[in-house]
Amino acid sequence: MRTSSPHWLSCGFRPFFFLGALAMATGVLLWLPMLTGHLELPTAFAPRDWHVHTMLFGAMLAIIGGFALTAVSNWTGRPPVQGRELLFLVAIWCLGRVATATSGVIGGLPAAFVDLAFPAALVWFFAREVIRGGSSHNYMIVATVALLGLADAAFHFEALELGYAFYSTHAAIAIILMLVILIGGRLVPNFTRNWLRNRGAENLPPAFNRFDAIATGVSLVALIAWVALPEATFSAALLLVAGGVNLVRVGRWQGWRTTAEPLLAVLHVGYATVPLGFVLVGFAALMPAVLDPVAALHCWLVGTFGTMTLGVMTRAARGHTGRRLVADRRDVVIYALALLGATARIAAPFAHGNFHLALDIAGSLWIAAFLGYAACYAPLLLGKPLEG
Repeated sequence: MRTSSPHWLSCGFRPFFFLGALAMATGVLLWLPMLTGHLELPTAFAPRDWHVHTMLFGAMLAIIGGFALTAVSNWTGRPPVQGRELLFLVAIWCLGRVATATSGVIGGLPAAFVDLAFPAALVWFFAREVIRGGSSHNYMIVATVALLGLADAAFHFEALELGYAFYSTHAAIAIILMLVILIGGRLVPNFTRNWLRNRGAENLPPAFNRFDAIATGVSLVALIAWVALPEATFSAALLLVAGGVNLVRVGRWQGWRTTAEPLLAVLHVGYATVPLGFVLVGFAALMPAVLDPVAALHCWLVGTFGTMTLGVMTRAARGHTGRRLVADRRDVVIYALALLGATARIAAPFAHGNFHLALDIAGSLWIAAFLGYAACYAPLLLGKPLEG
């Protein structure tokens, strides 16, 4: 479909994957000196809350938005949200980032209204396309994105009124993780089956069945308990059960057979951090003196969210711009940087006197991964599509 709009406004993944990658990098680039007191932003948020909000409701929501706006066109067969509508979404996302960073000057409440305009508009456009396309089986995805917007509103309330956003942070992590489980849990095995089938392989991974539904349900129950009662023994037990069930689920996808194609293998590696995160967060709740709960949580924050987003963004950028679905050396380097960064962040508390050095190393690897993606994929995301 031809459009008079600039190429970078032809589909949601183009601007939002690029902006999301930049936000992922800058959210850590600024956070590291803020953590040591060498940088202050004119924000009403505490430094920790600004960092968390930027990563979850700035970067991750941008990437989720880019994916959703692109996928809904494939789900419904309708033209993608583009042109002026997409420019509007990009503009209010950018305004939200500026507003939260300067909320100490413009006021917390005005900044909240500006910031919340993006998730509200995203849900409206997303729901409109799903409803008009008659794609009723995707209402759950729309509702989940809407819940993420509500978590953003709750975050503003907690951070500004109570001084520390705790429950809303956990809620946002749980919601994003459920999106990974709902969407990634279908895409990864489907991509794997197609890839293996094209190579004449037999004994393919099973299609979504009752076991997958049970694993999804167990994950949801465990995450709800964790959000409500994060330190309860009951919640920890549910997390460990969810970790075991999801580990079995990942094993059924036969990811070890995809090592020849890093573009696919990285999705298996990224998704494997889902059950690992359940186990680590559950174990940390039971024995916080042995495993730092914040470090355990970063298995999801850095391992799952970082690796899965890079895997999805590289694959989608290639597929939707007419490139071959084959990773090159730059992709492998980007994946390696993200995985090394995740490992370093989880291990940082064990560095003892070198904790801040370990954080700097982990943060630098993370920044390099996402800046690397932005630099390598800018021509694909913002440039003209291939002819023909």
